[in-house]
Amino acid sequence: MISDVEIKNKWFEFFESKGFKRIDSYSIIPENDPTVLFTTAGMHPLVPYLLGETHPKGNKICNIQRCIRTTDIEDVGDDSHLTFFEMLGNWFLGECDKEKMIEYSYEFLTSPKYLGIDKKRLATTVFAGDELAPRDTFSYDVWKKCGIENVYFLDKKHNWWALGGGVGPCGPDTEMFLDTGKEKCSEKCSPACDCGKYLEIWNDVFMQYVVEHEGDAVKPLKKPNIDTGMGLERTVVVINGLKSVYDCGVLKKAIDFISSHAKISYLESEKSKRSYRIIADHLRSALFILGDERGVVPSNVGQGYILRRLIRRAVNCARNIDLDTKYFNDIIDIYVDRHGEDYADIKRNREFVKVELDKEVEKFSKALEEGHKEFDKVIRGIEKHKEFASKNGEVVENVISGKACFRLYDTFGFPFELTKELAKEIGYDVDEEGYKKAFMEHQEKSRSASAGTFKGGLADISDASAHLHTATHLLMAGLRKMFGNGVMQKGSNITPERMRLDFNVDHKLTPEEIKTLEDFVNDAIKKEIPVTYEEMTLEEAKKSGAVGVFESKYGEKVKVYTIGNISKEICGGPHAKNTKDLHHFKIVKEESSSAGIRRIKAILD
Repeated sequence: MISDVEIKNKWFEFFESKGFKRIDSYSIIPENDPTVLFTTAGMHPLVPYLLGETHPKGNKICNIQRCIRTTDIEDVGDDSHLTFFEMLGNWFLGECDKEKMIEYSYEFLTSPKYLGIDKKRLATTVFAGDELAPRDTFSYDVWKKCGIENVYFLDKKHNWWALGGGVGPCGPDTEMFLDTGKEKCSEKCSPACDCGKYLEIWNDVFMQYVVEHEGDAVKPLKKPNIDTGMGLERTVVVINGLKSVYDCGVLKKAIDFISSHAKISYLESEKSKRSYRIIADHLRSALFILGDERGVVPSNVGQGYILRRLIRRAVNCARNIDLDTKYFNDIIDIYVDRHGEDYADIKRNREFVKVELDKEVEKFSKALEEGHKEFDKVIRGIEKHKEFASKNGEVVENVISGKACFRLYDTFGFPFELTKELAKEIGYDVDEEGYKKAFMEHQEKSRSASAGTFKGGLADISDASAHLHTATHLLMAGLRKMFGNGVMQKGSNITPERMRLDFNVDHKLTPEEIKTLEDFVNDAIKKEIPVTYEEMTLEEAKKSGAVGVFESKYGEKVKVYTIGNISKEICGGPHAKNTKDLHHFKIVKEESSSAGIRRIKAILD
């Protein structure tokens, strides 16, 4: 069996031998990216370089990126879905050597020194062509030259990559699959099927084109790139012929630990198996969110809302298998002991993670008790209504309304799935559509909507966003001047319309303090100060007084942006050329984000 650690080591060994420079995983909390709540792929932190900026380590880089995806959170517990996973990736920046990348993919997959897959078990797909772009016969020919017999042309749905909104870099991709040996489902069976014969293992995206404006046709990208991705956990499963991602590595260790302490066994039912898996997955994700250098804690908005949801689902599942939640911290230790060497922040923040996890578990455990009481009240109310209605010859069905379900969730933190489960036990149904409607109405009103939902894609790079990004530098400089150099950015979200900045200050800002901050930023704008940058080593950046989280993830060289004698920060995002471009800065709201963290929302007008 090839372990996940072996595959990670082989990945770096292989690509470094080909001249690729290793870069560290970035934070799981994106910086200045309004399109996603979490880093969902290795490409997200590389936005400036995919759009043409020079990377400090050159134009050939590779890494293993920690990722969180929550679009399929309801599917977690089956054989393949995870919220946290590690993504193996490599990039050609500003060039698109398709032949080399396909040859590298083939070598890594088939060489006995690396994954050692029999080439007869491999199938690949390439873009079939349409009105957007021509048939990718080039990739087809390279795969055939490598000796792959089963190469399929598939349509845009399967072999074309583009941003969620359709504007920006795009292009064909080629995907690699392992043939499981199952019989074909039909004469037309191919990797496009869901029959299980072919399992995807790797994806090479060729960003050769760009759509500049909505509705435009594609045109060649001036500096094309290659972006590849291989999910580590899925690869371990496929290579070793396992059935589930929970059958290997640290996830299996966590499952085994839960089995030794839960009173209901793993294999007793599908429900118990699913509960084990949700606990194992969600606690690992909670560790990486809580332990991240940007320090997200449970809350009702944005990343904090997702974190709270993960922890509460784990608590509910622990109830399903009669597992004492006191063991959650032992599971956290299992994960820190395994991942801590690769991700220093979760090792450093181990105790903080446990404290915050305990707080949320305790809070929700109490809410569960209150929720059960409220659930009983709802049922008593329906029964009374039935009794009254029957006297008048009316029939009332055993259905809990969508509004009641949502109130249980929203007010008491009672998961909808738990309401459904309890209802089923007493012969009741729930109005699922009514619940969804109430939930969607809530989502539309929620402040978390401003963070984008869970779309993939590149951050906005418009002039408006660049100007607001520059304003965050000035605002942080003002905050440090007022409250000291201990003030650090704890998160930000920027759209073309507004900026949002989280920072550590221990009190609500007074109207006078807000006015002072506005005046500080606007004074810098009036002075028309050029915004400049230099590339330097991390050590040089430290000595220069640049502000930043000094970790090895930055690479050998970093970009330091300077605004006169006001601000000097390590940063890779888009900026204005001069402070005069910002026109006028206005703070529209100051509020609490979480304990010890304040939030400012501001605009440029």
